[in-house]
Amino acid sequence: MRFHVVTIFPEIFPGPLAAGVTGRAIESGGVTIVPVDLREFTDDKHRTVDDTPYGGGPGMVLKVEPLFRAVESIRRRTGAETPVILMTPQGEPLTHRIVAEISSGEEWILVCGRYRGVDRRFRDALVDREISVGDFVLSGGEIPALALIDAAIRLLPGALGNDDSSREDSFAREGGGLDGACYTRPAEYRGRKVPGVLLTGNHGEIARWRREEAAGETRRRRPDLAFPKDED
Repeated sequence: MRFHVVTIFPEIFPGPLAAGVTGRAIESGGVTIVPVDLREFTDDKHRTVDDTPYGGGPGMVLKVEPLFRAVESIRRRTGAETPVILMTPQGEPLTHRIVAEISSGEEWILVCGRYRGVDRRFRDALVDREISVGDFVLSGGEIPALALIDAAIRLLPGALGNDDSSREDSFAREGGGLDGACYTRPAEYRGRKVPGVLLTGNHGEIARWRREEAAGETRRRRPDLAFPKDED
Protein backbone atom coordinates (compact mmCIF):
# COMPACT_ATOMS: atom_id res chain seq x y z
CA MET A 1 0.00 0.00 0.00
CA ARG A 2 1.31 3.44 -0.93
CA PHE A 3 0.25 6.88 0.31
CA HIS A 4 1.28 10.02 -1.60
CA VAL A 5 0.81 12.89 0.85
CA VAL A 6 0.52 16.38 -0.66
CA THR A 7 1.58 18.88 2.00
CA ILE A 8 3.48 22.11 2.56
CA PHE A 9 5.31 20.36 5.43
CA PRO A 10 6.76 17.17 3.91
CA GLU A 11 9.18 16.86 6.83
CA ILE A 12 6.27 15.75 9.03
CA PHE A 13 6.15 12.39 7.21
CA PRO A 14 6.61 9.64 8.17
CA GLY A 15 7.17 11.21 11.60
CA PRO A 16 5.53 9.11 14.34
CA LEU A 17 4.59 6.48 11.75
CA ALA A 18 8.24 5.41 11.72
CA ALA A 19 7.81 3.81 15.16
CA GLY A 20 6.02 0.70 16.41
CA VAL A 21 3.50 -1.24 14.32
CA THR A 22 3.43 1.29 11.50
CA GLY A 23 7.20 1.59 11.47
CA ARG A 24 7.59 -2.17 11.04
CA ALA A 25 5.12 -2.13 8.14
CA ILE A 26 7.06 0.66 6.45
CA GLU A 27 10.43 -0.98 7.11
CA SER A 28 9.23 -4.30 5.67
CA GLY A 29 8.15 -2.58 2.47
CA GLY A 30 4.48 -3.38 2.95
CA VAL A 31 3.66 0.33 3.20
CA THR A 32 5.28 3.27 1.45
CA ILE A 33 4.69 6.91 2.38
CA VAL A 34 5.69 9.44 -0.25
CA PRO A 35 5.65 13.07 0.96
CA VAL A 36 4.92 15.48 -1.92
CA ASP A 37 5.96 19.09 -1.31
CA LEU A 38 3.21 21.33 -2.69
CA ARG A 39 5.69 24.21 -2.99
CA GLU A 40 7.53 22.25 -5.70
CA PHE A 41 4.54 22.88 -7.97
CA THR A 42 4.46 26.67 -7.74
CA ASP A 43 5.76 28.98 -10.48
CA ASP A 44 7.01 32.05 -8.61
CA LYS A 45 10.29 32.68 -6.82
CA HIS A 46 8.59 32.82 -3.41
CA ARG A 47 6.97 29.38 -3.97
CA THR A 48 3.58 30.78 -3.01
CA VAL A 49 0.87 28.22 -2.29
CA ASP A 50 -1.84 30.46 -0.83
CA ASP A 51 -3.68 33.71 -1.54
CA THR A 52 -6.44 35.88 -0.07
CA PRO A 53 -10.03 34.74 -0.64
CA TYR A 54 -12.17 36.35 -3.32
CA GLY A 55 -14.88 38.42 -1.67
CA GLY A 56 -12.67 39.36 1.24
CA GLY A 57 -12.65 38.05 4.76
CA PRO A 58 -10.01 36.57 7.08
CA GLY A 59 -7.66 33.72 6.34
CA MET A 60 -5.86 32.44 3.27
CA VAL A 61 -6.81 29.83 0.67
CA LEU A 62 -4.60 27.17 -0.91
CA LYS A 63 -4.19 28.07 -4.58
CA VAL A 64 -5.72 25.90 -7.27
CA GLU A 65 -2.73 25.75 -9.65
CA PRO A 66 -0.15 23.96 -7.46
CA LEU A 67 -2.81 21.56 -6.18
CA PHE A 68 -3.76 20.56 -9.73
CA ARG A 69 -0.12 20.21 -10.74
CA ALA A 70 0.80 18.12 -7.71
CA VAL A 71 -2.04 15.64 -8.14
CA GLU A 72 -1.60 15.41 -11.91
CA SER A 73 2.13 14.79 -11.42
CA ILE A 74 1.41 11.89 -9.08
CA ARG A 75 -1.25 10.43 -11.35
CA ARG A 76 1.11 10.46 -14.32
CA ARG A 77 3.16 7.92 -12.37
CA THR A 78 0.41 5.96 -10.62
CA GLY A 79 -2.50 6.12 -13.03
CA ALA A 80 -5.31 8.56 -13.69
CA GLU A 81 -7.72 6.63 -11.43
CA THR A 82 -5.64 6.92 -8.24
CA PRO A 83 -8.14 8.15 -5.61
CA VAL A 84 -7.63 11.59 -4.06
CA ILE A 85 -8.67 12.17 -0.46
CA LEU A 86 -8.77 15.69 0.97
CA MET A 87 -8.31 15.94 4.73
CA THR A 88 -10.66 18.75 5.77
CA PRO A 89 -13.05 19.62 8.63
CA GLN A 90 -15.80 19.74 5.97
CA GLY A 91 -15.39 16.05 5.13
CA GLU A 92 -17.35 13.01 6.25
CA PRO A 93 -16.37 11.73 9.73
CA LEU A 94 -13.65 9.09 9.67
CA THR A 95 -14.98 5.72 10.82
CA HIS A 96 -13.72 2.17 11.07
CA ARG A 97 -15.69 1.34 7.92
CA ILE A 98 -13.87 4.01 5.92
CA VAL A 99 -10.50 2.94 7.33
CA ALA A 100 -11.23 -0.65 6.27
CA GLU A 101 -12.03 0.52 2.72
CA ILE A 102 -8.78 2.46 2.53
CA SER A 103 -6.78 -0.43 3.99
CA SER A 104 -8.04 -2.69 1.21
CA GLY A 105 -6.72 -0.35 -1.48
CA GLU A 106 -3.25 -0.14 -2.97
CA GLU A 107 -2.54 3.50 -3.84
CA TRP A 108 -3.91 6.73 -2.40
CA ILE A 109 -3.28 10.44 -2.73
CA LEU A 110 -3.89 12.35 0.51
CA VAL A 111 -4.10 16.14 0.27
CA CYS A 112 -3.52 18.06 3.50
CA GLY A 113 -5.64 21.18 3.69
CA ARG A 114 -4.25 24.33 5.32
CA TYR A 115 -5.30 27.85 6.22
CA ARG A 116 -8.98 28.60 5.60
CA GLY A 117 -9.22 25.77 3.08
CA VAL A 118 -8.48 24.87 -0.52
CA ASP A 119 -9.85 26.45 -3.69
CA ARG A 120 -13.22 24.82 -4.38
CA ARG A 121 -12.38 24.27 -8.03
CA PHE A 122 -9.74 21.75 -7.02
CA ARG A 123 -12.21 19.95 -4.76
CA ASP A 124 -14.83 19.78 -7.49
CA ALA A 125 -12.46 18.63 -10.21
CA LEU A 126 -10.01 16.20 -8.62
CA VAL A 127 -11.04 15.20 -5.10
CA ASP A 128 -12.84 11.85 -4.80
CA ARG A 129 -13.49 11.93 -1.07
CA GLU A 130 -13.26 14.43 1.78
CA ILE A 131 -12.56 13.15 5.29
CA SER A 132 -12.61 14.78 8.72
CA VAL A 133 -11.26 13.36 11.98
CA GLY A 134 -13.74 15.24 14.15
CA ASP A 135 -15.83 18.31 14.78
CA PHE A 136 -12.89 20.59 15.45
CA VAL A 137 -10.28 22.43 13.41
CA LEU A 138 -6.54 21.72 13.39
CA SER A 139 -3.79 23.83 11.85
CA GLY A 140 -3.76 21.59 8.81
CA GLY A 141 -4.50 18.15 7.42
CA GLU A 142 -1.16 16.61 8.29
CA ILE A 143 -2.15 15.21 11.70
CA PRO A 144 -5.44 13.82 10.31
CA ALA A 145 -3.47 12.22 7.45
CA LEU A 146 -1.12 10.59 9.97
CA ALA A 147 -4.14 9.28 11.90
CA LEU A 148 -5.74 7.88 8.76
CA ILE A 149 -2.56 6.15 7.63
CA ASP A 150 -1.93 4.70 11.10
CA ALA A 151 -5.46 3.31 11.32
CA ALA A 152 -5.25 1.78 7.83
CA ILE A 153 -1.90 0.13 8.46
CA ARG A 154 -3.21 -1.59 11.60
CA LEU A 155 -5.78 -3.45 9.49
CA LEU A 156 -3.24 -4.89 7.05
CA PRO A 157 -2.81 -8.67 7.38
CA GLY A 158 0.06 -9.43 9.72
CA ALA A 159 0.60 -5.85 10.83
CA LEU A 160 -0.26 -6.60 14.48
CA GLY A 161 1.25 -10.07 14.60
CA ASN A 162 -2.17 -11.52 15.47
CA ASP A 163 -4.97 -10.51 13.11
CA ASP A 164 -7.55 -11.23 15.82
CA SER A 165 -6.25 -8.15 17.68
CA SER A 166 -7.76 -5.66 15.23
CA ARG A 167 -11.03 -7.62 15.00
CA GLU A 168 -11.54 -7.18 18.76
CA ASP A 169 -10.91 -3.42 18.69
CA SER A 170 -13.58 -0.87 19.50
CA PHE A 171 -15.77 -0.22 16.43
CA ALA A 172 -14.38 -3.32 14.67
CA ARG A 173 -16.08 -5.79 17.01
CA GLU A 174 -18.88 -7.97 15.70
CA GLY A 175 -22.05 -5.91 16.09
CA GLY A 176 -20.12 -2.67 16.54
CA GLY A 177 -19.61 -0.82 19.80
CA LEU A 178 -16.72 -0.29 22.16
CA ASP A 179 -14.35 -2.83 23.63
CA GLY A 180 -14.77 -3.54 27.32
CA ALA A 181 -12.34 -3.35 30.23
CA CYS A 182 -9.11 -5.35 30.15
CA TYR A 183 -6.68 -6.42 32.89
CA THR A 184 -3.24 -7.95 33.31
CA ARG A 185 -1.02 -9.04 36.22
CA PRO A 186 -0.98 -8.61 39.17
CA ALA A 187 -4.38 -10.04 40.12
CA GLU A 188 -4.64 -7.49 42.94
CA TYR A 189 -3.13 -4.02 43.27
CA ARG A 190 -3.75 -1.65 46.17
CA GLY A 191 -6.92 -3.47 47.05
CA ARG A 192 -8.29 -3.46 43.51
CA LYS A 193 -8.89 -6.94 42.17
CA VAL A 194 -9.25 -8.38 38.69
CA PRO A 195 -12.79 -9.74 38.15
CA GLY A 196 -12.80 -13.35 39.32
CA VAL A 197 -14.25 -14.75 36.10
CA LEU A 198 -11.07 -13.80 34.24
CA LEU A 199 -9.04 -16.05 36.55
CA THR A 200 -11.21 -19.16 36.15
CA GLY A 201 -9.85 -20.42 32.85
CA ASN A 202 -13.45 -21.00 31.70
CA HIS A 203 -13.28 -19.62 28.18
CA GLY A 204 -17.05 -19.71 27.65
CA GLU A 205 -17.75 -17.69 30.79
CA ILE A 206 -14.90 -15.31 30.00
CA ALA A 207 -16.27 -14.72 26.50
CA ARG A 208 -19.74 -14.07 27.94
CA TRP A 209 -18.33 -11.62 30.50
CA ARG A 210 -16.43 -9.76 27.80
CA ARG A 211 -19.53 -9.44 25.59
CA GLU A 212 -21.55 -8.11 28.51
CA GLU A 213 -18.77 -5.77 29.56
CA ALA A 214 -18.42 -4.39 26.02
CA ALA A 215 -22.18 -3.88 25.72
CA GLY A 216 -22.31 -2.08 29.07
CA GLU A 217 -19.33 0.10 28.21
CA THR A 218 -20.97 1.11 24.96
CA ARG A 219 -24.30 1.91 26.63
CA ARG A 220 -22.57 4.08 29.23
CA ARG A 221 -20.10 5.91 27.03
CA ARG A 222 -21.49 5.84 23.48
CA PRO A 223 -25.22 5.11 23.48
CA ASP A 224 -25.34 6.35 19.89
CA LEU A 225 -23.45 3.27 18.75
CA ALA A 226 -24.96 -0.14 18.11
CA PHE A 227 -23.51 -2.31 20.87
CA PRO A 228 -22.92 -6.03 20.75
CA LYS A 229 -25.93 -8.11 21.70
CA ASP A 230 -25.57 -10.42 24.69
CA GLU A 231 -25.74 -14.04 23.67
CA ASP A 232 -27.03 -17.08 25.55
